[in-house]
Amino acid sequence: MEVARGMHSPPGRGRIMEDYEIQELIRREVYVGEKLVGVIVGERFHPRDEFVRSMRIEVDDGVASEFMRKPAECAPLAKELVHSIRPDGCVKLSKSMRELQRRWRNTVRIEDQLYATDELLDRAVLDNDGMDIGNVVDLVKIKRTYKGLLIKPHFMVRAKHNLPETIVVPCGQLARTTARLDEVILKCTFSRLRTLPSFLKLNEHPQDGEAE
Repeated sequence: MEVARGMHSPPGRGRIMEDYEIQELIRREVYVGEKLVGVIVGERFHPRDEFVRSMRIEVDDGVASEFMRKPAECAPLAKELVHSIRPDGCVKLSKSMRELQRRWRNTVRIEDQLYATDELLDRAVLDNDGMDIGNVVDLVKIKRTYKGLLIKPHFMVRAKHNLPETIVVPCGQLARTTARLDEVILKCTFSRLRTLPSFLKLNEHPQDGEAE
């Protein structure tokens, strides 16, 4: 799996990254100038390039405390920000820490990790009993903050529960993700989810806010 797949980089920068597979970048340190940002730990498992535009990095504690609203253990690193591989093997970024901070604010928090939109789109969504509800087709943003995942329920789920074509699952009800299976697991059962005030509010007027 090539790290640079799906990247739209300036001439030269993309070609450098096309020479590397994600396995070759695992545990490499990432720097902005001389500042250590973190260590690459992997990327999403998905066959389509547009859903693998980010790598996962384990963020340095000091960086997380300084540049995140609430420190997170892992965060996305957009592949388009990679400038080059330094002679010592470390990864050099093309942007400033402020740009990373801006991008990290435009993420969804699940447990103690941050996720970019490309890392969540098309993921399967399961409740905590293992019921496969559907797949993420979009994200719902209200007042510049992601509040929910727009889910397209599977046909049988829609029919059984008399659901509309799409529903919004509150970000606060996301418990964890699974890497290999590419899933998002909820904190509660689907039946319980549909009674929560946060769910009812988001689905009462799904057109409100911005969708990205």
